[in-house]
Amino acid sequence: MTSAAAASPSQTARGSDPLALIDVDHVRLYVGNAKQAAFFYAHTFGFRIDQIADLTTGSRDEADYLLTQGNIRLMLTTPLTKEHPAAEEIKRFGDGVKDVAFTVHDAEAAWKQAVRNGAKSAREPRVITDSNGTVTVASIHTYGRVIHTFVSRTGRYALPEVKRGAAFMPVFRRIDSPVNAHNERHPCGLKYVDHLVGNVEDGKMNEWVRWYEEVLGFAMFKHFDDKDISTEYSALMSKVMASGNNLIKMPINEPAEGKRKSQIQEYLDWHDDTPGVQHLALRTDDELSSVAELRRRGVDFLSLPDSYYDVVWERVNKTLREHGHEGVREDFDRIRDLGILIDADDEGYLLQLFTKPLQDRPTLFFEIICRRGSQSFGKGNFKALFEALEIEQERRGNL
Repeated sequence: MTSAAAASPSQTARGSDPLALIDVDHVRLYVGNAKQAAFFYAHTFGFRIDQIADLTTGSRDEADYLLTQGNIRLMLTTPLTKEHPAAEEIKRFGDGVKDVAFTVHDAEAAWKQAVRNGAKSAREPRVITDSNGTVTVASIHTYGRVIHTFVSRTGRYALPEVKRGAAFMPVFRRIDSPVNAHNERHPCGLKYVDHLVGNVEDGKMNEWVRWYEEVLGFAMFKHFDDKDISTEYSALMSKVMASGNNLIKMPINEPAEGKRKSQIQEYLDWHDDTPGVQHLALRTDDELSSVAELRRRGVDFLSLPDSYYDVVWERVNKTLREHGHEGVREDFDRIRDLGILIDADDEGYLLQLFTKPLQDRPTLFFEIICRRGSQSFGKGNFKALFEALEIEQERRGNL
């Protein structure tokens, strides 16, 4: 979604568009038990359990665990009271993404502009401050349960300082864990969020495309219809929305008519018929090393039939040659042995692999992706991927 080299405040004029997005500040998940979930994500995906805010730090209504890896910041939030809004959401939806937060120069100005553009406010601006600096936050609703929070930071809470290990905001304190030292010795190599995919109801995709265009100034980056993403049994349509600087990409999916139930409809069925985030795509510079380490840690990935590898290598290298690119640099046997998907377009190629759901409900999952020039999303893999997903749906009794 955004690279570690994303624009900094010094690179973007403060007097310009208040909705100019600097970075993904963090992605917040509501979870049933943040302390336990933190160890799951640390042990299986190599995240550092970095900071917490809980009863011991003065947070009385929720516990927050900040997990970091590269330029990825996951915030795990658990309610401590039944009145906390997360309590009802976890009951309805299970663990999942609540907030995709953006760093901006002025959170209040960004919020005001978004509301003027037609957004519904989720939380009015508030300033959290102490002697180290300030953090200003303000939120708007987007599809379903999801919100976007605008975050602006000063002093020791500025994002470059946070990236170097400073406190995330007041009330947080740094912690250490034996798992952190293990992850430093055995890195998974995940760098940042490449993109983040939302599932919406049938017929609502274009409505949310317009929302991102009109409210946040995004533009369509790619478009896939049911001819691109379909199998014998199911199909979906997808439009990829991108911020003005193309740093933040958010595909939006809706189900399409098919003989059986699509993965999007399965998600909605198990998400109280409510739109939400389906998956985070996490970027790595070395797909083979990352997937090998994740498999060693026990991550469950989708399995592809052997027949996929009978044709993919010739197809991908042919596409690369046609557009004047060198062939795939990674070893084919290693790609096949690790079960990785590969695709190419006019700009280069990519490698990708998808986990199975991260919890018992078949909703949220991760994608591990490496780009060698290609800025697409693996169109050539859609059919094989969906057939693999349908096998899992059938096992769950949801196809």
